[in-house]
Amino acid sequence: MASHRRPKQPSRARVTVLTTAAAAAVALSSQAANAAPSEKPSKDEVKAKVDKLYEEAEQATEKYNGAREKQEKLQKEISAIQDDVARGQEELNELRDGLGSMASAQYRSGGLDPSVQLFLSADPDDYLDKASTLDQLSSQQVEALKEIQEKQRELAQQRAEATEKLKDLASTRTELGEKKKEVQGKLAAAQKLLNSLTAEEKAELAAEQTRASRASEREALTGGGTADAPGTSGTSASGRAAAAYAAAQSKIGSPYVFGATGPSSFDCSGLTSWAYAQAGVSIPRTSEAQSQIGTRISSVSDLKVGDLVFFFNDLHHVGLYAGNGQVLHAPRTGTVVRYESMNTIGGPFMWGVRV
Repeated sequence: MASHRRPKQPSRARVTVLTTAAAAAVALSSQAANAAPSEKPSKDEVKAKVDKLYEEAEQATEKYNGAREKQEKLQKEISAIQDDVARGQEELNELRDGLGSMASAQYRSGGLDPSVQLFLSADPDDYLDKASTLDQLSSQQVEALKEIQEKQRELAQQRAEATEKLKDLASTRTELGEKKKEVQGKLAAAQKLLNSLTAEEKAELAAEQTRASRASEREALTGGGTADAPGTSGTSASGRAAAAYAAAQSKIGSPYVFGATGPSSFDCSGLTSWAYAQAGVSIPRTSEAQSQIGTRISSVSDLKVGDLVFFFNDLHHVGLYAGNGQVLHAPRTGTVVRYESMNTIGGPFMWGVRV
């Protein structure tokens, strides 16, 4: 016969825990139900965040450009040193071969005691001539040994220099990778924010940019911002600055691409260095390096069309002065080469440079 047992009652502690958990769940559900949904950021708020990310990306881009330029320079220097070492090693081998030949000749002619050689010689005069040659060979050996030692020291120095530059190259490549990753991260974050906008909001932002660029173009052209016509304000371009400015004008509408130097896409310093190269003038690759050349101009009123103009405290942005307070530049990712007011760049004007 089956036994009947009373079901085990839950302990008081277990009841308390279950009751507390249930109450907490109810409270959380109530809070979730009553909480107001998070507000979607406005178009202007998104634009401000995106602009900040693009500014940070451009800072990293200029550092990336500097690291890449350094890498290319190091690679050329290392290649030149390695070529020198190879040629030096060939010269050293030739010196050693020459010394070996002299040593062999000396052994062959000096194998017997000199007095015995003289006694056996059928022609004493011939022997004396050979003895003189032997002394000369000995002197040549000394000079050859000195030359070999000097060449060995030179090669050792070159190899040590190459080793140091290879270490520097390795660290530069690491920095290059880090900066590229940083730029890509900033750009991805900016794109994610832009993707949160509606199609209508995106269209509004694009229209605002287009209107601003057209207004800047009108201001530039009425203020002397042409390479082939005299300006009304005395700021027109001339000479190589005119040629550089005309080259930049021909690229209006070309997309901004970080690290690009043309001819189909550019970053800010890529555009300016490319433009001046078309005028036959070689200038540094990065904005910071470009800011240190030519004649510095502190006042906007003293600028002329074609002068380089630099913005932000760390000089990470550069463009070409277009006249009437406008700049022709490659602004940032998502934009194209265009005119823009110096007042809307996003950072303070630091100074200009007349190349």
